Amino acid sequence: MNHIINATNAPQPIGPYSQAVQFDNYILLSGQIPIDVISNHIPENIAEQTYLVLKNIKSILFHIGFQVENIIKTTVFTTNLKKIDIINEVYKKFFIDHNSKFPARSCIEVQALPKNVKIEIEAIAYKK
Repeated sequence: MNHIINATNAPQPIGPYSQAVQFDNYILLSGQIPIDVISNHIPENIAEQTYLVLKNIKSILFHIGFQVENIIKTTVFTTNLKKIDIINEVYKKFFIDHNSKFPARSCIEVQALPKNVKIEIEAIAYKK
């Protein structure tokens, strides 16, 4: 049976979808964009946007008792793949800071993202 996740400590969906769905021991997170949950502000640069997206993913996971280390797969969508070095630097530091191994990952350049952000990340997490 699946369970819909609605964490109040992360941005609310901006469309007709759930933040995440739990299915057995898996959490499937919808793509998260860099909206600050308190101020509703979206930072300008890709480094800050990447960090904020990962922080929002972490908030949703924590809400349901999961950790960053439970992430097994991510998909990164960016509007500028030429910024991958910056994205990778923030991404790598985030996982290292949480004593986590790097999950499997895909990275895709897209023409546009909601609210004109530069990055969106979706994730799958698993916990025994």
